Amino acid sequence: MEGQEQLKKSKVVKIDSKESWVLHISHATKQGYPVVVHFSAFWCVPSIVMNPFFEELASTYQKAKFLALDVDEVKEIASRLEIKAMPTFLLLSGGDPVDKIVGANPDEVKKRVDHFIHSTSSNKFM
Repeated sequence: MEGQEQLKKSKVVKIDSKESWVLHISHATKQGYPVVVHFSAFWCVPSIVMNPFFEELASTYQKAKFLALDVDEVKEIASRLEIKAMPTFLLLSGGDPVDKIVGANPDEVKKRVDHFIHSTSSNKFM
């Protein structure tokens, strides 16, 4: 029960199809939200270890869209974006990739996501 309650509160949207990807990316683009994507695989231990950290990031930054995508479930998107290792964190602005962080390094991911979100939101008010 406790795990189900946590899932309901999740700020991370699970992408399970190409259609879901297109829907969420276009919505975020229209709203002007920066997007942070966690590319993972169910069999990749470092990816799984990063899940709670990614949830925490999503709770911290309310003005950004956080997506999680299993590369084995949505191969077409992972391939098109040249995701070759897990975990990979991709930062998108206006639907376009602007930064990619490869590996399970919470400090580096937090630093770059923080900079990305602050620079993206400050550009919106210029």
